[in-house]
Amino acid sequence: MRTFWRRYGLAYLFIAPAFLGMLLVHYGPMVQGIYMGFLDLRLQTLRLYLQAPFVGLENYREILLNPESTFRAGFLYAVRTTLLYTLVVNALNLSLGLLVAHLLNRPLFLRGLWRSLILLPWVVPSYVVGLLWGFMWLKEGVINHLLVDVLGLLPQKPHWLIGPLTFVAIVLPTVWRSWPFVMVTYLAALQTIPQELYEAAKVDGATPWQRFRFVTWPMLRPVTAVLLLYGLLGTMYSFNIVYMMFGHGAGYPGEWGDLLMTNLFRNTFGLWNFGLGAAASTLYMLLSLGLILFWYRVFREDLRAR
Repeated sequence: MRTFWRRYGLAYLFIAPAFLGMLLVHYGPMVQGIYMGFLDLRLQTLRLYLQAPFVGLENYREILLNPESTFRAGFLYAVRTTLLYTLVVNALNLSLGLLVAHLLNRPLFLRGLWRSLILLPWVVPSYVVGLLWGFMWLKEGVINHLLVDVLGLLPQKPHWLIGPLTFVAIVLPTVWRSWPFVMVTYLAALQTIPQELYEAAKVDGATPWQRFRFVTWPMLRPVTAVLLLYGLLGTMYSFNIVYMMFGHGAGYPGEWGDLLMTNLFRNTFGLWNFGLGAAASTLYMLLSLGLILFWYRVFREDLRAR
């Protein structure tokens, strides 16, 4: 221990303030939230938090096993919508970002201007995005005006904020705001790939698709892993856009628009059932952890090679 402390003691002293800060602002509240999931913590017991009745796994049974629970039905719908939302948004972000990065990596007239213009949606706050797109999706909004009155692509103006079309209404604003970050990250990664690799592939007779498959994509896999991790965390915990789009949280977005974060917020702080909301949050944390572990298993070798 004396040798270990002499060698690494100063480093641990430097790390100690950050570690204590994490305990205070992150791990402490997380443990408290898990503990709240075992309590019958409602509005009437909120002031007596430490004396709230301990109910064990009753909140978890209410969410997972009680077919008559109104919370359970909405929670399961939110799980389905969130997982599908996460899959679609990240697939579109990675595909669109990689495609545009390839285009901007070539000699292009006013390339710097195009890069700057494409990044503009990314700097718009998500609250503003949700508010603006909420107005645009209205039946008499600008989107229906373009699709029906100007372009004639639809026979009538649909209700984008009601029914299954709600899923489209929350996906497109999210992609619109988030894909420029993916693009600029891919663009930076493309510019680090040695041109000698492409020249050698051309000498060997590789087609453009083969050069992408065997040269570009292997070099981009570590970057893709990091982008996918941030994308998974960002979309699974997405809140602001849906919250602002549907009446600042006062409106119910329906089963195809209700994400887990908006569902938990509405049921916890709207119905004042903090014990049930804490239990649902714990289950969501475990689901997120499972997805992250799967992500690490898929990209483990790429991250080690990096």
